[in-house]
Amino acid sequence: MASANGHLDIVDYLIRNRVDVNASNVEKNTPLHWACLNGHAEVVKNLIVAGASVSVLNSHERTPMDEAVSRGKMDVIDAINAAVVQVELIGTTVS
Repeated sequence: MASANGHLDIVDYLIRNRVDVNASNVEKNTPLHWACLNGHAEVVKNLIVAGASVSVLNSHERTPMDEAVSRGKMDVIDAINAAVVQVELIGTTVS
């Protein structure tokens, strides 16, 4: 819910406390899916840097990027790309 509602401070708290950033609900949506769907670019960046998978499919076979594109969330699309580059620059693998 924190990701879906854009509560960056709560998302950061959960990340610091090692919550599984790839946990999913019954429809296989992850926190990253929800942040992308609802246009929360800063949450998106922080989740990806923390290890959230950008390629995971939900029950509709859509990635978080697909969800952002479907809603025209250009700032989220830019945030995904920037975060992936940031992760790759620090030498971590993005899945």
